[in-house]
Amino acid sequence: MKSRDPAMDGLDRALFTTGMSRLVQYLTLATALGCGLSAGVFFAFSSFVMPALDRLAPAQSIRAMNAINRLALTPAFMTALLGTALACAGLGAWAVASWGERAAALVLAGCVLYVVGAIVVTRAVNVPLNDALMGVDPEAADAAGRWSSYLAEWTAWNHVRAATTIAASGLLIAALRVA
Repeated sequence: MKSRDPAMDGLDRALFTTGMSRLVQYLTLATALGCGLSAGVFFAFSSFVMPALDRLAPAQSIRAMNAINRLALTPAFMTALLGTALACAGLGAWAVASWGERAAALVLAGCVLYVVGAIVVTRAVNVPLNDALMGVDPEAADAAGRWSSYLAEWTAWNHVRAATTIAASGLLIAALRVA
């Protein structure tokens, strides 16, 4: 019989004990906060940033949104957005390995909602819309119509991002409650 590494036994106990270990609880809390932080950014855009941009002349709106999109790729924002997704991957693995635990389904649902809502929607919809807006000449004859279309579609999908990320945060908090 092959002997087990005592360090791995300790890691197994820390990650896969009955109920959530302290390590998994802390990771769940940090991930819930990351989901909430992302939700706040998305909510701000849906509730007042995009409506404020739409009050400007279309050429100004296009220039302002393009400036925001260029500036959004900061290390702090990307770390929060993608770091939370990475934490969701780890928690999702815990949930699958610990299926049957009271909190596992809530953790998995929260992690899937975040990854789909924040990462997949951003990459599949919002980023391509942003890239297309970068190519719009703000002074072109069709600029107002292109801004209006962009605003409607981008904001609708941003509502999805806001709703899914706040729901993800809530599910992760609920998981801590039942753990």
